[in-house]
Amino acid sequence: MLLRNMSTSLRHSEQTYSISELAQEFDVTPRAIRFYEDQGLLAPQRSGSRRIYAKRDYVRLKLILRGKRLGLSLSEVAAMFDLYDSARDEKPQLAQFVAALAERREQLERQRADIDEMLGEIAVFEAQSRKLLAGGGKAGAKTRKTAA
Repeated sequence: MLLRNMSTSLRHSEQTYSISELAQEFDVTPRAIRFYEDQGLLAPQRSGSRRIYAKRDYVRLKLILRGKRLGLSLSEVAAMFDLYDSARDEKPQLAQFVAALAERREQLERQRADIDEMLGEIAVFEAQSRKLLAGGGKAGAKTRKTAA
């Protein structure tokens, strides 16, 4: 009986949040939070139609948004949550997180290489165009001759 009363009082003293409090805290819309709930990433308690989010949901929302900022998909975040929920230690979750980060880093480095290449091409075309502009309109004369 004493243990039941202690666990009940611990649950009641645990910090809880409304959907609007979470939305304001993390600068997201309530709709986004409901979406994460629909995806199974958050599991608030219900009191009638009202959602009551526990500290666990608060931390999970923080991790979802961090993963999103890092470019992880929601399925990757969900897989890490599943690992965390089922594992006795954090090593599998951390290993998967490191692998996901490495993959994301490779993707961003490829994108950076593509951007650097495009910027180089833009610089060449920009220099050619400026040279033509400084040359007194030779490009316009060629265009008029070929159009005629």
